[in-house]
Amino acid sequence: MANRTRHVNRPLWFADDLRRCAPSRRSIGREPPIALGEAFDTVLAAARVGAEWAWRELYRETAPAVDRYLRARGVRDADDVVGDTFVNVVRSIDGFAGDETAFRAWVFAIARNRATDELRRVIRHPSAPMLIEELEEQGPRGDVEAEAIDGLVTDRIGRLLDALTADQRDVLLLRIVGGLTIDQVAAAVGRKPGAVKMLQARGLAAIRREIQRGAVTL
Repeated sequence: MANRTRHVNRPLWFADDLRRCAPSRRSIGREPPIALGEAFDTVLAAARVGAEWAWRELYRETAPAVDRYLRARGVRDADDVVGDTFVNVVRSIDGFAGDETAFRAWVFAIARNRATDELRRVIRHPSAPMLIEELEEQGPRGDVEAEAIDGLVTDRIGRLLDALTADQRDVLLLRIVGGLTIDQVAAAVGRKPGAVKMLQARGLAAIRREIQRGAVTL
């Protein structure tokens, strides 16, 4: 039997601290995931015993893709849900076993569950309209034209996704936005790879039909 790492009472410091290491929102979607490769086992072992540098490496590798996935799913407070996801990763890390590929699938499974919980919470408890001050705080802060274009693209993609079933949408977001492989998506959603391939194919066919009939122009 493999030796298990002694459990360490890890402080949950990184809900705020790690976010300072994350890429800015403007860069999210433009940076590929940082694969740790052969260093993954070393980084994981260090994270298990509470090494802050190791947790920062794991966060940098996965957080941008998780953020993109959550925003594409329509999670309003994506930053908070990213933080909640990694709090759960810290708390559950001793139960994880696998390589870097399995780790990404595991993190996305947690993020997917947190996103589902958050979307259900919003439906049960719709938020009140924002005050003018709150709207100003969340308004454009950089290149207004670029942000307007990004918003337009997001709206078009959202309309395409609305044509899909929930399962098709989830698979495509994990594949395209999250950057997961078929096997990783299968692990994240609890399905067989063949079922994931079928959902992906049907989802892409539905999107193709929407584009061909002119419902959405890209």
